[in-house]
Amino acid sequence: MRIDCQSHIFPNAYIEILAQNPHPPQVIRSGSEAVVTYGDVQTFRLQNEAYDPKRKLEDMDDAGVDMALLSTNIPPPCMLAPELGHRGAQAINDTIAELVDTYPDRFAGLACLPWQNPDEAITEIERVKPLGFRGIMLYSHIGGKSVDSPQFEPIYAHAETLQMPIVMHPTVPTWGEAIKDHWMIGMMGLQVDNSFALLRLILSGILERHPDLQLVMPHVGGILPYMSGRIDHQTEVLGRARDNITQPPSAYLQRVYFDTVSPSTQALQYAYEFSGANRLLFGTDHPWVDMPRFVRLIEEMLIPEADKARIFSENAIELFDLN
Repeated sequence: MRIDCQSHIFPNAYIEILAQNPHPPQVIRSGSEAVVTYGDVQTFRLQNEAYDPKRKLEDMDDAGVDMALLSTNIPPPCMLAPELGHRGAQAINDTIAELVDTYPDRFAGLACLPWQNPDEAITEIERVKPLGFRGIMLYSHIGGKSVDSPQFEPIYAHAETLQMPIVMHPTVPTWGEAIKDHWMIGMMGLQVDNSFALLRLILSGILERHPDLQLVMPHVGGILPYMSGRIDHQTEVLGRARDNITQPPSAYLQRVYFDTVSPSTQALQYAYEFSGANRLLFGTDHPWVDMPRFVRLIEEMLIPEADKARIFSENAIELFDLN
């Protein structure tokens, strides 16, 4: 069995709410075309055909993927004006719930939240949990605020209590202006920014204070596995950033699940050696990828077949309670 833990949709109802946002990111319409703009930092055209659920199912069938956990990528509702955040999250989650109801054996849901309004975010968790949502999404910043800001800790605590895994996802960095040329935002900026977000959750003590909180980091951990030795040296040898943690940062990082969305066999092998087979989750980042390629990358790894089975499905079944 193969379960894709990173697969995206972009509901039309959410596009309409993005079009009402008074500041970037927002949707600008020109005839039948819709463009997402982050001001002069980045733009991209929304391609409805790419997000078509029937196309997703066809691509899954072609690649031999049995199930996908659905979420919305960027821009997330936590980037919207406060009065629009909850509406945006509900629009996304309602669409995902409908798809899961229609295709219960093929899709499961990861909920978006209005993180910028913590009380509303907790209300939305309570609303979607009975609908069968398997986790919640967190992005690399929340409307420009750091993910470790104290106001958001009640959301982490609530997710821990309800055993709702948090799945991280990059969004355009607040410092995107500095790297907007040469398409460096997509090449590196997204992964670097998401890595800083996870490092904040570690160094701020959020993972220390919430030991049962489950986190998923996409794209084989961003840059953190490769920097782990240097980070530990900073805290354990030089004594820096130790105020909120009692263990080396690598100890918390090895609690985190990584998905396998990387076109690099070397990166996949390093993630396997760093985390072990029990902390890797198969993913594709559909619809922006050649899905069969990401299947082949796992199949061709020189690891035991039992470990491939854990990566392809068994870890996801346990983490997201997909039995």
